[in-house]
Amino acid sequence: MRIDIITAGTTGSVVPYTGLGHRLVAEGHEVELVTHAKFAGTVTCCGLRTRPLEPDPFEDLLAAHNTFQGGRRSPRALRDLARATERAAVRLVDGMLTAVDPKADLVLLSTLAAPIGRVVARYHKVRSMGVFLQPDAPTSAFPPCVLPWQPPGYANRLRARAVNAVTDALYAAANRRLHARLGLSCRSVHLLRREREKSRWPIWHGYSRAVVPRPPDWRPGLRVAGYWWPHECPSWQPPSLVTDFLAAGPPPVFVGFGSMMPGDPERLGDVMARALRRAGLRGIVQAGWAGLSVHDDDVITVGPLPHGWLLPRTAAVVHHAGAGTTAAGLRAGVPAVPVPHLTDQPWWASRLVRLGVSPGALPPSALTAGRLADALSRATGEPRFAARASELAGRLAREDGAGAVARAVAAMAP
Repeated sequence: MRIDIITAGTTGSVVPYTGLGHRLVAEGHEVELVTHAKFAGTVTCCGLRTRPLEPDPFEDLLAAHNTFQGGRRSPRALRDLARATERAAVRLVDGMLTAVDPKADLVLLSTLAAPIGRVVARYHKVRSMGVFLQPDAPTSAFPPCVLPWQPPGYANRLRARAVNAVTDALYAAANRRLHARLGLSCRSVHLLRREREKSRWPIWHGYSRAVVPRPPDWRPGLRVAGYWWPHECPSWQPPSLVTDFLAAGPPPVFVGFGSMMPGDPERLGDVMARALRRAGLRGIVQAGWAGLSVHDDDVITVGPLPHGWLLPRTAAVVHHAGAGTTAAGLRAGVPAVPVPHLTDQPWWASRLVRLGVSPGALPPSALTAGRLADALSRATGEPRFAARASELAGRLAREDGAGAVARAVAAMAP
């Protein structure tokens, strides 16, 4: 089959689909991963064809998110955040109109791409399926992933419906533009969502049931596949700086915040250095979009490195609790100290604590050298966290999330 995988967003919203795409290629399909041009090197290194999804509105959106989460939660900051989200969705329309290949047999759509991509696919009479990294369907089992974790109860369904209503409103302008560009009479985003649910549009979720069990009140067609892990570039070699550092002492702590920009990087770097020193731990700090740079006798700063290679060689991970980094830490079988910033990150951080692999989350507003040192001392010093992390990693190793999606795709073949 000729398959398009379309995803938009940051690194964590792209790299898991390299593993899924690689598995589909191995099953004999012709696969193209459509995403932002800056990820072309990552995709092609994995042996996949790629096509750029332009423009890329997400750096501006992340800047607005970080301003809002950074403490300036004024009505103006909230309005700016809402407008940035609407602009990102509108700008995504033009890219999505060319992203869907009319000659494709199947289009696989990520969470952010689905509201627009499903309409375009239907316009071209191309079948589509959701491949989501987070759940968005209402359930009593847990709250929507952009809200703090709550115990099971019907109120969670109400919370999810409210969140979906807000999301639909933020896509409204983009939806009007989309229908106008296609020459179609406009149907509201809310109506399209209802139709999606009524038709039981298939959605596979790329996380493990051991991490988030499938809710019993979900409709048919909503499935949990298991993680589809990023495919590592076969020609990649670790830098000697890192291999020498790893060989020179006990396993270090990994610190990385991915695409987050959590305030002053100099101050944050100083917090990390003092926390590691106080806890008596070595560290590998990833610069990320924040531009962190930490210089200390027992700390090095690095650029992008495959988490699948690095994290199993660490004693613990400090990260922003994005879906991808959370998954990588669980796969590595090491304890975590999440520092969640926005959207689904507090939700995943709560899961890490409830799963028993983390002593607790530290929001950026509560992040001090003393608190981080205490959390790291517990994460690395209390055996129960490492034992639970190792147990979960063993369960994940026995799963085949990409294979589950590949089998579903095969069942859809003409």
